Amino acid sequence: MKKFLSLLLVLAMTLAFTACSGGGDEAAGDVIKIGVNYELSGGVATYGQSSVDGINLAIEEINAAGGVNGKQIQLVTVDNKSDAAEAYTMTTKLMTSDGVLAVLGPATSGAFKTSIPAAEQAKVPIASGSATADDVTVEYDASGNPDPATLKNYAFRICFNDSYQGTAMAKFAKNNLNATKVALVVDTSSDYGKGLAKNFRATFEADGGTVVAEEAYVDGDTDFNAIITRLAGQEFDCVFIPGYYEEAGLIIKQARAQGINCPILGADGFDSPDLLALAGAAALNDVYFSNHYSSLSQDAVVQNFITAFKAKYDREPDAFNALGYDLAKFVCDAISRAEAETGEAVKAALEATENFAGVTGTFSVDEFHNPVKALVVIGLKDGVQNSAVQVALD
Repeated sequence: MKKFLSLLLVLAMTLAFTACSGGGDEAAGDVIKIGVNYELSGGVATYGQSSVDGINLAIEEINAAGGVNGKQIQLVTVDNKSDAAEAYTMTTKLMTSDGVLAVLGPATSGAFKTSIPAAEQAKVPIASGSATADDVTVEYDASGNPDPATLKNYAFRICFNDSYQGTAMAKFAKNNLNATKVALVVDTSSDYGKGLAKNFRATFEADGGTVVAEEAYVDGDTDFNAIITRLAGQEFDCVFIPGYYEEAGLIIKQARAQGINCPILGADGFDSPDLLALAGAAALNDVYFSNHYSSLSQDAVVQNFITAFKAKYDREPDAFNALGYDLAKFVCDAISRAEAETGEAVKAALEATENFAGVTGTFSVDEFHNPVKALVVIGLKDGVQNSAVQVALD
């Protein structure tokens, strides 16, 4: 009897273990894993944190509506610490150890580009909402044209590139501010800053304008008074600062303190709550920057997003929140259209995207895995958005 009971116990445990194992496999089959690799700490953490807040909201909405193809989306989130090498390591981990179907992020161009080789090796799509460097998805030849042979097959983005931003801001300076002379203050330690400056200068000078001065700084600088003193001796109609908010906020504050009261222009790197904290409200007048979205838009898609975001986070969303939100929905939309749950199939579906209606605009994906979309130039008054002008280039 004891032997019989022992056999029954062993059999029961075996069946229980098998049932638990089978349940786990079945549960795993009911989810789709997507990696989230962002700058959650370190120098540009506000970009990563804002992007992930938008991603989380989008995935909550998708899962509440039934998921994708009847499966729930499971996010696997990692922190690359605002470090490019760590971004590559985390991408590799997500695509190998974690077995994700796609990866969202990183936010910055440098970290995203560093991560692309891992995606190409694993044949898993990687997509960024905010990596704006021209050569993120394709390399450029000596004539400045994209070389199709260098296309990064598994890399995508949903934001406009630096050429577009630099060109648009030069047009805005000339056409909207009637500027004929401009001074540049450039972050020469980043591809972002150098790319923006190059395209702004080329467009502004081609339109008959003059760049009367160009000053340089690097990531981490805090004292810009020497630069500003040199600029104060020049005559110009506005200043263009292609850089990130950490330095830009201090440059603007110190420039205003030295009496430079002309319009100051920037790009999407200005978009952070910390810009106001660094510069102060009084300094942030006559400040304009290109961006992906404005809360001033009355479009229903935008207003619905703002309402949902405020309900979840109790604050106004910024452009990185919107880009993260759109990025998650863009990738999930492609997964829903893919012929199979494989990296190759999702890649093909991303390439076939047409007229995706997002918070940051409606766009299709071009042959170089970039979106075809317009941008917005936002104006600040006392640090608060008070104007938004849409700029679309032919």
